[in-house]
Amino acid sequence: MGNDARSHSSPKSRKELIREEGLMPLLEHLGELRKRLVYVIIVLVLGLVVGLVLAEPAYNFLMSQEPADSISLHTFSLWDGIGMYMKFAFFIALILSIPVIAYQLWAFVKPALRENEQRSTLKYVPFALIMFLIGLAFSYFVVFPLAFNFTRTVSQHLNLEETYGIAQYFSFMFNLLLPISLLFELPLVIMFLTAIRLVNPKRLRKMRRIAYFVMVLIGVMITPPDFISDVLVAIPLILLYEVSVFLSGTVYKKQLAADARFEAEYGQSLNKA
Repeated sequence: MGNDARSHSSPKSRKELIREEGLMPLLEHLGELRKRLVYVIIVLVLGLVVGLVLAEPAYNFLMSQEPADSISLHTFSLWDGIGMYMKFAFFIALILSIPVIAYQLWAFVKPALRENEQRSTLKYVPFALIMFLIGLAFSYFVVFPLAFNFTRTVSQHLNLEETYGIAQYFSFMFNLLLPISLLFELPLVIMFLTAIRLVNPKRLRKMRRIAYFVMVLIGVMITPPDFISDVLVAIPLILLYEVSVFLSGTVYKKQLAADARFEAEYGQSLNKA
């Protein structure tokens, strides 16, 4: 009976210990991840409904801006119009879903964080949309005109008649806008990873050369093959990394101060005991 009692009580005590340490079993982790993904999918679907409503006004607005207002767009397939409409709807749905995606990511890692870390990381969620919109503005008003005008200049130099398809035009645009807008989330991602103690400014400084190479490579890949365009995009991306390192340093200093206070209080309680 004694052995049976111990055999039944031992697993329970281990489970309680796991709970107290803020960890969850693997199955619970997978279940929690599935729940967060379901929430994200629901929000994306709702955002898609809103996107279908706003797609036409957004299309009309972009068509009234340069360079679209100076060219004629054509359809080369019966599906081009529908495809363009859906691209706008998905892009709008993504923009609307970014705060929710950031919150669900925070909620997923929340059980592994201390109470002060939970509060400090939660405040990053609203800024996810702000940084994405800043990246969207930079990519649309700076990168996209550079890339479009370069390709147009090459076509004119080769005496090619300009005939633009609507699907090709907006695919070209969104393929530039989306990755650059997501890159502008880098400072928030770095601050979040620092707050949950996965990275620190020392490690980021050691990775500076690799990061610079990656940023320059990205700049070269998403811009026309000329030096001025590459520099105009690569420099802001490098500055973005440096801002990330600086913000990581501020978070890391607060962590060290909090750890010092905790050790001082814990040490005093041990001395009194």
